[in-house]
Amino acid sequence: MTDTCVLIVEDEPLIRVDAVDMVEDEGFTVFSASNAARALAILETRDDIGILFTDIDMPGEMDGLDLARTVRKRWPHIAIIIVSGHTQLADAEVPNGGVFFSKPYLRATILKALHQADARTGD
Repeated sequence: MTDTCVLIVEDEPLIRVDAVDMVEDEGFTVFSASNAARALAILETRDDIGILFTDIDMPGEMDGLDLARTVRKRWPHIAIIIVSGHTQLADAEVPNGGVFFSKPYLRATILKALHQADARTGD
């Protein structure tokens, strides 16, 4: 069990539920949002989020990459994991300290990235 909380942002309900289950099974406390606006509302009210796990492609004024950039500026301590099935990111496009994975991603790859981020947040 870890003390780190993960915020999962995914607009596809089935993918979001699957991601929440995967991360909770690893012992993390999970919050979820279906878009960037809801994610920011959660971040405004919680100071225990240590990892943002977000899809890029979402409806609304802000996509997941914009969300990740905003989080990096406002909450620099939060680790960032970005995924997408439609967009490829160059390393330079990923916010500093963040990581990017293409969908479909391997469960083991995401879990490794979560545990690495968790280890960094404990520093």
